[in-house]
Amino acid sequence: MAINQLLSIAVIILMMVAFIWGRLRYDLVACIALIAALAVGVVPYDRAFSGFSDDIVIIVGSALLVSAGVARSGVMEFAIQRFAPNVTSIPAQLVLLVAVVTVLSAFVKNIGALAIMIPIAFQFARKSNSSPSVFLMPMAFGSLLGGLMTQIGTSPNVVVSRIREEITGSSFTMFDFTPVGAALAAAGIVFLSLFYWLVPARVRETGSVQDALDVNNYVTEALVVSNSTVNGKTVAELMNFAGGEVVVTSILRSRTFHIAPLPDAKLREGDIVLLEGSPEALDRVVAQAKLDLTDGRQAPDEGSGEAYMTVEAVLGESSPLIGWSAQRLALYDRYEINLLAVSRKGERISERLGALPLRLGDVLLLQGKRTRLPDILRELGALPLAERPILLGSVRGGSIPILILAAAMIATTSGFVPIPVAFFTAAVAMVLFRVVPIRDIYNAIDGPILVMLAALIPVSDSLRRSGATDVIAMWLAELGSKLPPAGALALILVVAMAVTPFLNNAATVLVVAPVAAGFASTLGYHPEAFLMAVAIGAGCDFLTPIGHQCNTLVMGPGGYRFTDYPRLGLPLSILVIAVAVPMLMLVWPLK
Repeated sequence: MAINQLLSIAVIILMMVAFIWGRLRYDLVACIALIAALAVGVVPYDRAFSGFSDDIVIIVGSALLVSAGVARSGVMEFAIQRFAPNVTSIPAQLVLLVAVVTVLSAFVKNIGALAIMIPIAFQFARKSNSSPSVFLMPMAFGSLLGGLMTQIGTSPNVVVSRIREEITGSSFTMFDFTPVGAALAAAGIVFLSLFYWLVPARVRETGSVQDALDVNNYVTEALVVSNSTVNGKTVAELMNFAGGEVVVTSILRSRTFHIAPLPDAKLREGDIVLLEGSPEALDRVVAQAKLDLTDGRQAPDEGSGEAYMTVEAVLGESSPLIGWSAQRLALYDRYEINLLAVSRKGERISERLGALPLRLGDVLLLQGKRTRLPDILRELGALPLAERPILLGSVRGGSIPILILAAAMIATTSGFVPIPVAFFTAAVAMVLFRVVPIRDIYNAIDGPILVMLAALIPVSDSLRRSGATDVIAMWLAELGSKLPPAGALALILVVAMAVTPFLNNAATVLVVAPVAAGFASTLGYHPEAFLMAVAIGAGCDFLTPIGHQCNTLVMGPGGYRFTDYPRLGLPLSILVIAVAVPMLMLVWPLK
């Protein structure tokens, strides 16, 4: 083995050790690996930053922003509350949750799809009097399987498409992944629905600081307008959006006449409805019922260039607000602060927020300019509890994000425009139509992931340029030559599965895919099935809570232990191998 090949492999091995060590964030590890590769000469200086101009970075970043727009639309929450409001048995709830998150993950980044559905899982757990842990891990695994179905479903699919283009001259298309991915998703849904009992029912043992700050009984007021979904409907129909998490405390008609919020009471245009519940539940009801927040308390214009923030603040004993109402103080006119909601312990609020005299200990949900709000809070004697990503009263865009996503997919599948251009345009459209607020753009695109990809592209390419991938492929080929074709394909799939718990899944593809292509070439096989196997293996970490952020996301809310994951994940991994290998050989013949 030549010295440059040894150095290239050494950089990759040390990088993997740093990933496993976990003391440095993955994007920093990737940047250090790039510097090391430059220092030892395996990456030429003129290739150092080639990754930052690579289409992979554009596609992944754009897809993340589009995903955030779809997540904010609330479409899936609305659909489930509308079409399946009375599902109470655990098996039926589980099938519905896993199936929805799996299908949604084909078109939205899987962690975004999972995040959309987690609150619904908690609602279902309350309805069936069960532990949320029954639902959360199967949902996380379903989101990973769903991401396998399309090119944009998960980062490994995007990366492996690019690698195939470099090797063969043509990329995988949007739905090249669908036949095998759909078979795996269908098998996974059936397995998870039947064997969810392998995961013990857990109760969250410890709370976080965020839990300590949670306030669940906010009251806000919203106006029924002409285009509201509930205009002319009953209170009971409004509550269908709430999933039992919001209560109507009062209805004001003609702004002075109170109506008892009985289930059969009909809502009219101009009615002011007082709603009590958690901020997330209130947001869902306001957005899906198309209610307007009243008294000038609408979300600020995102195109104005101003940065706004929403905070929870408690009134201290020296607050000049005590004993006064927001209306009498002209809070909005004097300070440009929106009073979105009020929480008062031990009391149900049934009067207009603007006219409500505030008391010591009231928790207010306030929105204002980021640059001014801290000073105003100090002036008002309001002690901030936490800044929250609360969307209460924000415009989610209705069907616009779905139309944007559909347009991008049609444009790419028809070959009208390349994938990077289509999804970059879709991402810009999400911002232009204010589906994703300007202040949230750079959170949505997940900068660390993009930096890691950009830094790793030249590092991983050094394996191919030095010929190291050919050498490693020969070693694997010696083992693979003793196996039947199915065994050789399964070997690559297992290698990718074994590596991905220790690397980011996109990094796994960058490292393993060139080796898999060389392995296939040495054995005289077409590379497509082996590249697909790498993408599947990199997208299917079911054994640990750390190999994929979806698994990590549910660990705390589900109260899971590290050893809970392989109890359900190991048999699922075996099932994936058993289904994927014959399907790959059928869809992508080896010869």
